[in-house]
Amino acid sequence: MNATRDAWTGEIEIRGLTKRFGDFTAVDDLDFTVQPGQVTGFLGPNGSGKTTTLRMLLGLIRPTSGTATIDGRNYRDIPNPLTVVGSALEATNFHPGRTGRDHLRVLAAVAGVSDQRVDELLDLVGIPAAARKRAGGYSMGMRQRLGLAGALLADPQIIILDEPANGLDPEGIRWLRGFLRHLASEGRTLLISSHMLSEVEQTVDEVVIIANGRRVAQGSVTELRGVPTAFVRSPDPVGLTRALSAAGLSVAAAPGGLLVTADNTDVVGDVALAAGVAIHELRQQQTHLEDLFFNLTESEGNRNLNPDPDPNNSAVGSPGLPPPTGAPQIPVGTPHTGSEEQR
Repeated sequence: MNATRDAWTGEIEIRGLTKRFGDFTAVDDLDFTVQPGQVTGFLGPNGSGKTTTLRMLLGLIRPTSGTATIDGRNYRDIPNPLTVVGSALEATNFHPGRTGRDHLRVLAAVAGVSDQRVDELLDLVGIPAAARKRAGGYSMGMRQRLGLAGALLADPQIIILDEPANGLDPEGIRWLRGFLRHLASEGRTLLISSHMLSEVEQTVDEVVIIANGRRVAQGSVTELRGVPTAFVRSPDPVGLTRALSAAGLSVAAAPGGLLVTADNTDVVGDVALAAGVAIHELRQQQTHLEDLFFNLTESEGNRNLNPDPDPNNSAVGSPGLPPPTGAPQIPVGTPHTGSEEQR
C-alpha cells in the first residue's frame, strides 16, 4: 500500500482557470471539481481546451490566471508528485530506441519504485511479451498500454488520462473500462479526457463538458439526460392522452406519437390497457451522451471554431503506479496471442 497516497483525498479543483496564447483564449474562467472514488469524463470538441487544462493541472504550462489544484496544492508543490498523481497525456512520449521496460525503469528510478514493480505493471496492462521491444515499433494500442503502466507506476491516488482508449481494439477497450472502474472502486480519483462518447457513457460517473474553453455542463450522465421519458404511438392519441393525463402523467405531442414523463414504460402500458386504448409502439426515450454532447457544444455561442492554439502541445505524460488488488484479468488473447494491438 502506498502510504503517500493514503495521505491525499485526491480532490481536483479548477477555479477561474484561464489560459491565453497571445490574443487567443484557450481556457476561459473555467470552474469544476473532481471527487475521489469515481470516474469523471472530461469532454469537449477538438480545440475546446481540454488538453491545455490538463497540462495546467500538471504544471506543464502556467495559467494566465486562476488555479488548478490537487487537495488545494499546485502540482509543483507536491513532494515526489509521481506517487500522488499519475498521468498520460499522449501515447508518444517515449524514446523510440528505448524498450518499453527501460522506459518504465527510468520513471521508476525517479519515483523511487523498484524494477519488480515495472515487471508487475507490464504484466498488469498486458504487454509483457513486448517489454523488450523498442517503443518506436509499438502499435498505438501498445503505446497506450505502456502509457497507462507509466501513469500507474507509483501507486497514485489521482489518475489523469487523455484519450486512453485510442488505438485499443474492442477487447482492450472492454478491459480498460473494467480496470478504470476497479481503480475508482478503490477510492482513487480518475479524470479521463475522451472523444469516444459511447465508451465514456459506459465508464464514467460524472461528466464535465467544455466548449471554447468554458464549462457548459457538469453532472452525472443521468442528471444531464434530464427527466426520463417514454415514447408511445397509438391509433387513438387523443384517447390515450386523456387517459394518461387522468393518471397524473405529463404528456406532450411528438412526431408520430406522444412523449410521456415516466420512469419506465410499464405504467404507460398499464394505463393504456385499463383505458382500452391500443398502442402500437412503446419504448423508453433516452437521451444518449452523444446527443447531449452535440446539443450543448453545437448550440449558439458554444460552437467551436478554433483549432488547438498551443504550438507546443506535446503533452509530456508523467507517471505514477497501482498495484490495485484484485484488478481485472487481462482478456485472454489480448497481448499474448498476437492481437491487433500487438502487431
